[in-house]
Amino acid sequence: MSFENQKLQEFNAYIKFRKVAIIGLGVSNLPLLKYMYENKARVTVFDEKNIESIPKEIMDAITAYGFEFHLGKNCLKNLKGFDIIFRSPSCLPTRFELQQEEERGAIVTTEIEMLMKMCPCKIIGVTGSDGKTTTTSLIYSILQKAGYNTFLGGNIGNPLFTKLPEIKPEDIVVLELSSFQLMGMEVSPDVAVITNITPNHLNIHKDYEEYIEAKKTIFRYQNENGILILNYDNDITRECAKEANGKVIFFSSKEKLDNGFIVDGKVIKECEDRVRKHILTNEEIILRGIHNLENIATAIAATKTFVSIDDAVEAIKEFKPVEHRIEFITEINQVKWYNDSASSSPTRTLSGLNAFDEDIILIAGGYDKNLDYEPLAKTIVKKVKGLILIGQTSGKIFDCVKKELEHQNKDLPIYMCDSLEHTVSLAYKLAKPGNVVLFSPASASFDMFKNFADRGNQFKNLVNKMITH
Repeated sequence: MSFENQKLQEFNAYIKFRKVAIIGLGVSNLPLLKYMYENKARVTVFDEKNIESIPKEIMDAITAYGFEFHLGKNCLKNLKGFDIIFRSPSCLPTRFELQQEEERGAIVTTEIEMLMKMCPCKIIGVTGSDGKTTTTSLIYSILQKAGYNTFLGGNIGNPLFTKLPEIKPEDIVVLELSSFQLMGMEVSPDVAVITNITPNHLNIHKDYEEYIEAKKTIFRYQNENGILILNYDNDITRECAKEANGKVIFFSSKEKLDNGFIVDGKVIKECEDRVRKHILTNEEIILRGIHNLENIATAIAATKTFVSIDDAVEAIKEFKPVEHRIEFITEINQVKWYNDSASSSPTRTLSGLNAFDEDIILIAGGYDKNLDYEPLAKTIVKKVKGLILIGQTSGKIFDCVKKELEHQNKDLPIYMCDSLEHTVSLAYKLAKPGNVVLFSPASASFDMFKNFADRGNQFKNLVNKMITH
């Protein structure tokens, strides 16, 4: 007998002829627009971009489906009288227009929240300030290797809401969840992971407290059967254990835990009642850096109830770095070039720097998210032989590093550039055989690029061009 998703059928019946608002238009919204059309919802779409900035295929679909639309900066003034509102992650639930509609009786939700509420199978959700994409991808790879029919979504992969008709109770959904996606959510995954919490996105969140509370949503609605994986070394995540409803599993690279998973030097171990069992060493894997050993330990902890550790290890040994995360590009004149464009905060770049024993030429800087760069300065002074800066945050990084150099009475050549092309040609001149050139911005990309992937791809193209010249 084939499985029928009762919750989904009820939802489909509910939206028929109802007024549905969809806020935020990108190519990833196309399946949702089609789904709403096929289920006869009365849809109006909203986006603060103007019509010239909306992809043509989206506008063609809106026209073909006969949907109303409101575009431009003040479009949400028309958000009135809806039964259900799907907000995009960038449109926070604290927006006045959303709160006004919710008070009137509208359901304000997101595609990801509705997926989680109607999903018939187990869900593993991963959040954190750093490491969540690699950890999520590791979990997905482990489950796939073990033979599970697995769906990858959230902040990576494909939007999964319209895949609900295909998802069966024996499958597993793996989601990477940002603070923007979690904020306002009233459901939590069966297995929740918080890799760490450090200041991030403070240019968008009201304050650090709002950001932390959004992250905690990943476990807030778990029951006693829920599993929560936490970083013992991070003060905020360690304290989350006190608020957990289900089982807590810690991982650590600094403490010898009695129970949980530890990174002991360059070895991952499982601890049960103070008995430590060797799992894996860094020589057996492709990923670099202690932070990636932590990501691996986290992924093993998250999949332990589904997959044997031996099977998980086999998948991990084959796992290659996710694009734009300490991604090896090429070697030119005995200098290795790495693209770490996804490192959009100081803590991520710190992990990148600590992944290398070689002398580093660091290219950093970008869009300012109101973050503190002082914690990065000591490691830059210790490990970097040439610092190349670009973008809005170049001045902030320069000031912090200069202050640390004066404190230690040291020198470090620092260069300011106005283009990515300039940074690459300068790094080529500065790097000596045996050095590493690391592009790890410690900042967001939006001052000069579409996103971190666009930034990373442009960097890789510039590096690869040097080989052909």
